[in-house]
Amino acid sequence: MTAPASDPDRVVIFDTTLRDGEQSPGASMTLGEKLRIARGLAELGVDVIEAGFPIASNGDFDAVREIARTVTGPRIAGLARANRRDIDRCAEAVAPAEAARIHTFISTSPLHMKHKLRLEPEQVIDAIADSVAYARNLCDDVEWSAEDGSRSDPDFLCRCIETAIRAGASTINIPDTVGYGVPEEFGALIRSLIERVPNSDRAVFSVHCHNDLGLAVANSLAGVAAGARQIECTVNGLGERAGNAALEEIVMTLKTRHDRMPYTTGVTTEQIMKMSRLVAAITGFVVQPNKAIVGANAFAHESGIHQDGMLKHAGTYEIMTPESIGLTRSTLVMGKHSGRNAFRAKLDELGYGLGDNAFEAAFQRFKDLADRKKEMFDEDIIALVDDQIGHAEDRIRFVALDIVAGSRVDRQRASLVLAIDGTEHETTATGNGPVDATFNAINALFPHTATLQLYQVHAVTAGTDAQAEVTVRLEEDGRTVNGQGADIDTLVASCRAYIHALNKLLVKRTRTAPDALSA
Repeated sequence: MTAPASDPDRVVIFDTTLRDGEQSPGASMTLGEKLRIARGLAELGVDVIEAGFPIASNGDFDAVREIARTVTGPRIAGLARANRRDIDRCAEAVAPAEAARIHTFISTSPLHMKHKLRLEPEQVIDAIADSVAYARNLCDDVEWSAEDGSRSDPDFLCRCIETAIRAGASTINIPDTVGYGVPEEFGALIRSLIERVPNSDRAVFSVHCHNDLGLAVANSLAGVAAGARQIECTVNGLGERAGNAALEEIVMTLKTRHDRMPYTTGVTTEQIMKMSRLVAAITGFVVQPNKAIVGANAFAHESGIHQDGMLKHAGTYEIMTPESIGLTRSTLVMGKHSGRNAFRAKLDELGYGLGDNAFEAAFQRFKDLADRKKEMFDEDIIALVDDQIGHAEDRIRFVALDIVAGSRVDRQRASLVLAIDGTEHETTATGNGPVDATFNAINALFPHTATLQLYQVHAVTAGTDAQAEVTVRLEEDGRTVNGQGADIDTLVASCRAYIHALNKLLVKRTRTAPDALSA
């Protein structure tokens, strides 16, 4: 989808959460999880969804094809390297989409050409011409990317772009692949390329910036100011290494500072918070509290001076309203006496739409929690539902956990019941502490070789009866996955998080990505 000729200031939002975002260590997603995110992105109003890298695995291919088949609204793109095998696989995957795109790329920097591709510059030019023309014969919308574009020779980059456009590319993407650029420099590069390439008027220029120096959003906006009209980004800034440009920061900057950046997007900003929570819950990447736009503290004011100003006029310390990103003040107090209708209304208020079975399961967990907790906050319900979503395909399920712990026992003991492929299994294990005992019990019931890389606990709300939200990261043979679990009992939350990570690892075992995934 390109910016309409009648609206030259319309910026196309190209979301790559499902492709580049999934390259974050631990962010692996199942087919069902990818579908949920893709549907959420369509509701959010992004223009293009890069659904994956079809050649990477059968799982990636199936996910891209299913998204292309069932998700309407955005254009559905798949990534392909500059070879016909990749492009054929990508074309097959995106073929069912009402609007499809093949996104092909090759490195153009001297460093990458010499050490990664081991190709001479003229060979790269030939590969661009062949791959783009071949893709254009299979799909009417082709995007071409110059991997490591920000470190490429500008003269050579101009030749590459001219070749790609002549071969049929309608979008030209200039990535700052390693997050090396700074805004003035990157903006000048985009402006120069648009001015110097003879046929640049036949394509939309795009930017794809990584956040290694914390400048991804700033560089992306500098690119737009210089003439780019597509930004490639991810929800919550998810992505490999330090991540990508954050969709929510880009969109809200354009909306809030329209006086200085008079550009528009098609994003429904009131859906931002819902989308952020969904991506965090599915990937297991908790949003840092002071994260711009979607962090828990983004609209919190503790300083007395700030609070006084806020009471007098919200505009004194808020440049945007919580409502503008989908945060609303609760009008429905929940407790143990709340019924199904009130709970469903609360879920609607928080932006969750659950099917009947999922709703009943969530309602039962809500009632159990309400019996144990003095006060129920929106954050409790969010944590509860986020912990539940995405487990329909799990092979391993939590059933029950009992712990013996304390200063008077030499070894803590965990008695655990898990359902594995539908059959319940029980064991008791000991360890150096209750968490160690719990994880040893899981390993006894479901042996594996994964190692624990991260164990993190944070309280969902204040108070001694707060729910704990636990994140666990496991690594096995170079594959990394994150799992999350929430419960008023920290040990139960820990167990749920470990099991969640194991289930994701089982999915990831079947997937092997090819080299050169970056763009």
